[in-house]
Formats: sequence, C-alpha cells, structure tokens
Amino acid sequence: MKVLVVGGGGREHTIAWKLKQSESVSALYAAPGNAGMRALAKCVEIHADDTRGLADFAAGESVDLTVVGPEAPLALGIADRFAKRGLAIFGPSRAAAELEASKVFSKELMLKYGIPTADGKVFDDPAPAREEVKRRGAPVVVKADGLAAGKGVIVARTVEEALAAVDDCLVKRVFGEAGGRVIVEECLQGEEASIIAFTDGDSVLPLLPAQDHKAVYDGDKGPNTGGMGAYAPAPLVTPELSAQIIPYPELLLMTLSLIVPLFNLHSIPYPELSVIMFCATIAEDSQR
Repeated sequence: MKVLVVGGGGREHTIAWKLKQSESVSALYAAPGNAGMRALAKCVEIHADDTRGLADFAAGESVDLTVVGPEAPLALGIADRFAKRGLAIFGPSRAAAELEASKVFSKELMLKYGIPTADGKVFDDPAPAREEVKRRGAPVVVKADGLAAGKGVIVARTVEEALAAVDDCLVKRVFGEAGGRVIVEECLQGEEASIIAFTDGDSVLPLLPAQDHKAVYDGDKGPNTGGMGAYAPAPLVTPELSAQIIPYPELLLMTLSLIVPLFNLHSIPYPELSVIMFCATIAEDSQR
C-alpha cells in the first residue's frame, strides 16, 4: 500500500521510520518531510497546512492511507477534507481535534463533566487575569488557548513571571490568535506521564506510558519548548503505581465512555480510527 506521512518533525520522522519496516508498505511519501526523512520516504514539497494540496496529491498518487503528525492540519480540518473525497486518513475530525487545538475547550469540557484536571479559570481580558494570578500566587500556570508549537504553556515560578505571561498573550499578542484567551490555573507539582491509545470509538488499544522533556534546561528549569525528546516506557509508571492510579484498560475505557458520548452530545463527528492521549500528573498530593 502507498502511505503518506504529513509533517516534517521528529514525530513524523519516527512514524515514517516505523512504517518503512512494514512489508505492507510499497511506497512511502512525506509532506513536506525533512532532510533526515529522505532516506525513508520520497519528500514532497507540500506544506503540512495545505490541506487541499495534500488531498490533491493523495488522490493523484492513489495513496491508500495518510497519517497526520502535526496538530495544525488536524485543527484545519484535513481529516474532514479527505473524508469528503473518499481518502483514507488517520486522524480526528476538525471538531474532535478541538480537544487539542483549544485548551479552553478541553478545560471547560473536563470541568463540566468532572474529568480530573487542574483547577483554573479562563480569561480574555488582561485585568481580571492579572488579578487571578495575584490571588493564586506562585507557582502558577498560564496557558495560551490555541496551538503555539508547544510553547504556549508558561509554568511561572514567580507572580511577576506569570503577569508577564498574561501580558505576552493578551496584550502583546506574541502567540497571535492562539493567545486571544488564556487559562490561569493551579500548578500541579510532580512528574507527568502520557498514556496514548488508539481508538475507533468502541475499542481501545493502549500503548506504553511515556514521558517527554519540555523545559529547555536540566532540572526542569527554563521555559517550555515544543518537546526535546521522549522515552517509553516511563520508569515513573511502575506496575505498582499503574495498579494504584493508572489501571490502563479501566482508565481508558472509563474516560472513553465519557468522551465518546460527549462527542455525540456536542455533535462532534468521531473518526473511524484515531488517537486519544491521557496525561497523568503524579503530584505530591494527588493524581490527575
């Protein structure tokens, strides 16, 4: 089968590397890919955000499956465009991708339906956001609503740092439209592990727990980046800890049982096959 990988970062490089090992894959393309991926796939000069161009390419080359790596094309509705043209694609619809594309949407959804999450409030006006920062004190987390290449989450160690983050988002607009709204929320102290699973809305196939490096310097110091490497399985999630707070099948099925009906309730089309990710923060006083 012919497979197209959308994106050109480390994530997509890894996906292409693994797909290349499959005997079922006869041709592998990457759009736009990168220099390192040229040894694995034929790189095509189509930007990952050019959903129309990607659909035209997939149709013209009779691509059997397209795998999307970055969040941005999903938020732009690439899966919807491919589906309308009868092209097979791995990724959520534009509406379902809102869970990743908008931190405000996902936060409000979790708070409304009692899904464990850090306590926080949403603001589009800098004045009340500053007051909330002062009320909470430090450390405190300020999150830009939209996609910001992994750099829109500021874990502020001081009130001054948090106030500057609010101004960057709502006044200076350093993140553009992505920073038009912010969440000011409590800072959960502890390590974080990600549990990623494949789902078709009915069955769930969990993968190994993973952790990634976000802060730019050693010792969790410095601002967050878009990610500086990941590893799995995460040593943090021992079998004992897994049984205590993250019993994978039970947790995944429980959360899926909440999310899929919510998709239906909010008229959000659910993909035939997609990825769902849970982040568990192993905090000092609780697990969320």
